[in-house]
Amino acid sequence: MNVKQRTIKAPVTISGTGLHTGEKVTMTFNPAAEKHGYKFRRIDLPGQPVIDADCDNVTDTSRGTTLTQNGASVSTVEHVLAALVGLEIDNVLIDMDGPETPIMDGSSIQFIDAIEAIGFTEQDADREYYHIPYNIHYSEPDRKVDMVAMPLDDDYRFTCMVDYNSQVLGSQHSTISSISEFKKEIASSRTFCFLHELEALLKHDLIKGGDLNNAIVVVDKKVDEEELAHLAKLFNRKDISVAPQGILNNIELRHQNEPARHKLLDMIGDLALVGVPLKGHIMAARPGHAANVAFAKKIKALIKKERGRKHVKVYDPNMKPVYDTVQIMNILPHRPPMLLIDKILELSKTHVVGLKAVTMNEPFFVGHFPGAPVMPGVLQIEAMAQTGGILVLNTVPDPENWLTLFLKIENARFKDKVLPGDTLIFRCDLIAPIRRGIAQMKGIGMVGEKIVVEAELMAQIVKYK
Repeated sequence: MNVKQRTIKAPVTISGTGLHTGEKVTMTFNPAAEKHGYKFRRIDLPGQPVIDADCDNVTDTSRGTTLTQNGASVSTVEHVLAALVGLEIDNVLIDMDGPETPIMDGSSIQFIDAIEAIGFTEQDADREYYHIPYNIHYSEPDRKVDMVAMPLDDDYRFTCMVDYNSQVLGSQHSTISSISEFKKEIASSRTFCFLHELEALLKHDLIKGGDLNNAIVVVDKKVDEEELAHLAKLFNRKDISVAPQGILNNIELRHQNEPARHKLLDMIGDLALVGVPLKGHIMAARPGHAANVAFAKKIKALIKKERGRKHVKVYDPNMKPVYDTVQIMNILPHRPPMLLIDKILELSKTHVVGLKAVTMNEPFFVGHFPGAPVMPGVLQIEAMAQTGGILVLNTVPDPENWLTLFLKIENARFKDKVLPGDTLIFRCDLIAPIRRGIAQMKGIGMVGEKIVVEAELMAQIVKYK
């Protein structure tokens, strides 16, 4: 059953402080149209630049995930994006009057609560999931990071393991069997850091918005009363001590494995940057923002490759042709060895499909890498142009009296070798209507499902008889 996309019923506003910048920020979630996705808009900057929530826009992952586009940035986006994924919202425009999302309590729960209070609107378009087709691996051996996305048709499942070589934390794992469990099991888990990291961040003036109400501080070293008193002063508290679990007593843990649950939350938020909802099981050991984003890019690249392939029709070389070789010679003035098209498989007013059977007895193989024969790229373009010539000459009643001449070749790319035994199929589509005998075409050449050559051609037919 198809699931419809959804957005929120009305705008909802949340205000708070950025963890690292310490700046007050007001953030408004706005309903958005179908297929809009997640976007941030910096309403405090000239022109109100929009930033797509896309892994290709990530510019920093040092203490959270930062996106940059159109000369503007927004940082610490992962908790907000995790909330949207957990609520299965497809389209929203997020207005911000500052550079960093509010940290709130260090988790996603306050975003969840605010959005749920507004409610959702179902849209007409179907939600287009990407189903993980096979195991996709990512690893960073130096950091002992291992991630894998596995096929799972009916849901979005997560398993996360963390191991920081810390006697306090030890090894922890967290899992949800369905994204519908996010609110109950994951959303309230807060960010955490080690005491030594906290001191380094304070030294570099990096957590101006931290007040010890929004982070778990793991005490991973011996700490004396003087240092505790110093921390209490920094965070405007009367006193601070170390709780029995080995964390500062600023807060009580919501879950025994809250750090592992928060790492899972971060992973869900960062993988939202793939740009489409996923179906699959994500397993990760020792993930972090940099690894999450790199993994998102790997998944996005696979989606792009597969979707590009779907737009390429695979043709049966044995289908009955529109024109055979003899009929082609009645239209084109070319003759062997310069006739490089054997059949025309399809022909309409806007496109044409031609076939070239590449054999070892082609005359160009005599001098072109005879020890390792490869069809020259320029002849692939010539064969493509002859295919396009059939399309253009089909517009005149007497094609045998006309020639097709090149005016321009642009954006030619050769993506793989064409070898003896290959069947090379060309498709040329008009980019614009033919005017005054001038045609602009986009051409691709395929061997099986693989595109091996592509180019944009401009040609003109001229009368020569």
